[in-house]
Amino acid sequence: MLARIQQFIAVTLVVSTLVAFVAGVNVGKPWLALVWVALVILGYFAVLAAEFWLLRSSYGPGDAARPTIAQLIRAWAAEVTCAPRVFLWHQPFASRREPDHLPASAAGRRGVLLVHGFFCNRGLWNPWLRRLRAADIPFIAVSLEPVFGSIDRYARTIALATRELERVTGLAPVIAAHSMGGLAARAWLAGDSEARAYRIVTIASPHTGTRLAIRRHAANIAQMAQASDWLAALVTRESTRPRAQLVCFWSHCDNIVFPTRNATLPGADNRHLEATPHVQMVFHPAVFDEVLRCASAPA
Repeated sequence: MLARIQQFIAVTLVVSTLVAFVAGVNVGKPWLALVWVALVILGYFAVLAAEFWLLRSSYGPGDAARPTIAQLIRAWAAEVTCAPRVFLWHQPFASRREPDHLPASAAGRRGVLLVHGFFCNRGLWNPWLRRLRAADIPFIAVSLEPVFGSIDRYARTIALATRELERVTGLAPVIAAHSMGGLAARAWLAGDSEARAYRIVTIASPHTGTRLAIRRHAANIAQMAQASDWLAALVTRESTRPRAQLVCFWSHCDNIVFPTRNATLPGADNRHLEATPHVQMVFHPAVFDEVLRCASAPA
């Protein structure tokens, strides 16, 4: 479903540009198409800039972790170039291009489960999937449905995928989870007595919520709001589960999860990525290297 929604958005942008061009030709002003494209791009730039302004405002003036203007500009530029590739190509048109990799020789080699975040699908991970396949590491990349459903509903998808990886490899898998996917992995681990994971690596996950989430919107958005009842209940449910197996990557330039330390957890291995925005964090070399290290750990 998500791919179709994003296909509609991408096609609408192209069609609206053609309409602007035709309308411009009819009135002797074909450059109107360029004006329309410029307005779309400037609007996108402005929305991202507003997110970065809000995240900086979430820091107190004396906070040593508060990003500098130079770091915010660097992060903004990275997200400006990264997000369109994800949301206008990989997810809408190439989400099935890289199939899961479960070779017959997978026994005894730890697999990786990849779990995306809100308003995403498995296409987010395409660059990872090519690299994991090249390294002959077994993997499954899931798409969480329904797009706007409760995070609890994603537990079955994660459970089925982890059990399949363990069936073909004989080992508990590593889970790499971006944004909301980290909460989905925690909810699965807390609610399934048979859940097994060697390590869970979360990337920019709103573990204690984000100010950007609005409670009255879709179920999963409301659940990601700061101090939501759902997040409080999740902490209670997972009280018997140690957090030592969690690695939480976060950044002081995360334009979606802020206050940005909300992407960390007490008791977890929390790792900071400097001047790295929300989507771009998925492609930070340190994140992939950590997942690769975990997947290569001795049985």
